[in-house]
Amino acid sequence: MSIVIIGGNDRMVRKYRDICTEYNHEAKIYTQPKCNLECQIGCPDLIVLFTHPVSHEMVRIAKKKAARDDIAIVQSHCGSCNALRCILDEAGKNQASGA
Repeated sequence: MSIVIIGGNDRMVRKYRDICTEYNHEAKIYTQPKCNLECQIGCPDLIVLFTHPVSHEMVRIAKKKAARDDIAIVQSHCGSCNALRCILDEAGKNQASGA
């Protein structure tokens, strides 16, 4: 499963990547605004949006991209490792059930 994480803390990027690797997911992580972010997101299976530590512009871009390309998006106010694990656990359950 390919995942794009938008937001979160800069110091947590390595941990986010390690957690995604534990779940056998490929991850792109954007904690800071990037030029042409919408194109860099690509077409992942899931967008994880950590809404507290992220710019409003990045939130707008992620939601627009998810709606336009029919990509699942999960929002969490907290950008912790535990929050990411819970999101990935739930996504795995949904994928297994075919939802």
